[in-house]
Formats: sequence, C-alpha cells, structure tokens
Amino acid sequence: MNARKTQLEAINRLLTIMDELREKCPWDKKQTFESLRHLTIEETYELGDAILDKNLEEIKKELGDLLLHIVFYAKLGSETGNFDIADVANSISEKLISRHPHIYGDVTVANENEVKQNWENLKLKEGKNSVLEGVPKSLPALVKANRIQDKVAGVGFDWEEPQQVFEKLQEELKELQYEVTKDNTDKIEAEFGDVLFSMINYARFLKVNPENALERTNKKFIKRFQYLESKAKEMGKSLKDMTLQEMDVFWEEAKKI
Repeated sequence: MNARKTQLEAINRLLTIMDELREKCPWDKKQTFESLRHLTIEETYELGDAILDKNLEEIKKELGDLLLHIVFYAKLGSETGNFDIADVANSISEKLISRHPHIYGDVTVANENEVKQNWENLKLKEGKNSVLEGVPKSLPALVKANRIQDKVAGVGFDWEEPQQVFEKLQEELKELQYEVTKDNTDKIEAEFGDVLFSMINYARFLKVNPENALERTNKKFIKRFQYLESKAKEMGKSLKDMTLQEMDVFWEEAKKI
C-alpha cells in the first residue's frame, strides 16, 4: 500500500506541475493537440531506441517524457470540457476489463493465441467493421505490415506452419526475379513489396519482431562503417580514395569488435 500511495502522489505532483505550466509558461500555453503530435512521435522513437539499447535508465526517462505528453493531452481535453485524465484512465480500464473476459468474466482460454482471437472478436462485437480498423494509417509501412498480419491472424486468417510461409517467400522471390529480367519498374516494385510482406510474415512465425531485427542490423552497420571511417582518418585518407579491398580489411576488423 505504501508503494501505491507513493505512486499516486507522484502522479498527482505531475498533474499539479502540468496545471502550473499551462497557466504560467509561455511555451506550454501555446501548445495544441496538433503542435504536440510530432513531438509525441519523436519521444516514442526515443523510447524505442532506449529499449533496443537495453538502457533501463533511459527507458525510465523516456517513459517520463511520454507520460508528460499523456498528461498534457488530458489537460488540453479538460480545458475544452471533452475529457480529463480521469476519463482517460477510466476509459482504458473499462476497455481492459471488457477485453479480458477470461480474467473478469467466465470465459476460459488455453493459451495466448486464444486471448488474441478473443480480443479481435470482441472488437468486432463492439461495432468495428473490420479487424484492420485499429491499424493507424500513418504507421511506417514495415510496422503496419506486421500489425496487419498480426490482426488478421487473430481471427484465424493465417498459415498453419512456418514452412508454408517460407515456401510463399520463395515463390515471391521467383516472381520478383522474373520481373527484374523484364525490366518493368512498376511490376518490380509491386513484387518487391510482396517479398517484403512475406519476409515480415515469416518473421512473425519465427517470433522475431521485424522492426527490431532491421534496427539491430542498422545499428550494427553504422558501428562498422564508423569504424571504417575512423581507420581511414587515421591513415589520412578519404574513403573515396580507398579501394574496396582496402575498405574490406577494416570492415572485417570491425566485425570482430
């Protein structure tokens, strides 16, 4: 109970500070839902970076930044009389209770997959016309593809085995290669998209998050390339002046670090 009291006091302190900033700070006074939107997206990506880096101290800080944004939006909502932080908290609480009948009702589930299927079916009963309505239009394409596949799988539209997905991927690669030989840019783009979609689907079956996997490779490449740049600088050379064979020596060194 002492921990919960401390947590509630901390939230109350943040709400009080938000009230004061909105009243007294020139910058905070001017903010709107629209002006905060891009900042919220940026903070979300910074949290994602901290998670991938497994930096718990940074995760704590970035969660604080996101919490501030939630409190800020709730404050804006209270000023227009549409909602406040209590409405926000109660809304998600009611949704969680409704979407977890296996905890708060008499439904029995055997595993995680059944929980996900129930979740999507309940959303349709709540008036959703499509299971895909909840996929934000502005999501990056890779993340969006992953969410689309996850959601349709939740209502049973899915492959049965990873091998089936891998075979589909091979089929898409062959179709891409065929269009490459025809040199049709539009069809190449279409088939390339099919390959990426299949790769993301295969990742899901392998229980790999494709966004995390790609970002991990991005970070690895950046680290190795910056090592290559530093070595070129030590030699007093520009990368443009080095041969591929020279660069490859340092690239192989970077792999061992």
